[in-house]
Amino acid sequence: MDVKNSYIYLAQTDTTAGFLSKNKELLNRIKNRALNKPCIITIARLCELQNFTHIPNKYKNLVRKAKKTSFIYPNGKTLRVVHEGKHRQFLLENGWFYSSSANAHGKKFDEAWAKKIIDKNKGIILDEEFFEGRSSVIYKLSRLRRRKIR
Repeated sequence: MDVKNSYIYLAQTDTTAGFLSKNKELLNRIKNRALNKPCIITIARLCELQNFTHIPNKYKNLVRKAKKTSFIYPNGKTLRVVHEGKHRQFLLENGWFYSSSANAHGKKFDEAWAKKIIDKNKGIILDEEFFEGRSSVIYKLSRLRRRKIR
């Protein structure tokens, strides 16, 4: 699959139906959020974390074993390692992606709305069935503490 920075994908992620893109501003624009609002970066392999951040030694085991959990690292980046499913396979083939739930900001998942957004932006639908699952748990890590955000 030819991945371009301006593409947006509708996919069933490891947690819920989501939009994926290499372009964070595009994700924020379609969700009517501030363009500079941070997005979760999804990756398929633990070794890819070193390209984005440093894991405090105290939390290396926690990060390695965590499933469906995102971490905000001391450098401010938020990442989640995807361990299973088609979403992981897509990431293995195409590298990291920004990820956001496929709903309007602050609203529940609406498949018709999400598909309309994909059509309007000439995006690509990766899956045939979607469900709104629980969002990932998010922890903020510092050198000395961790705090649950969501």
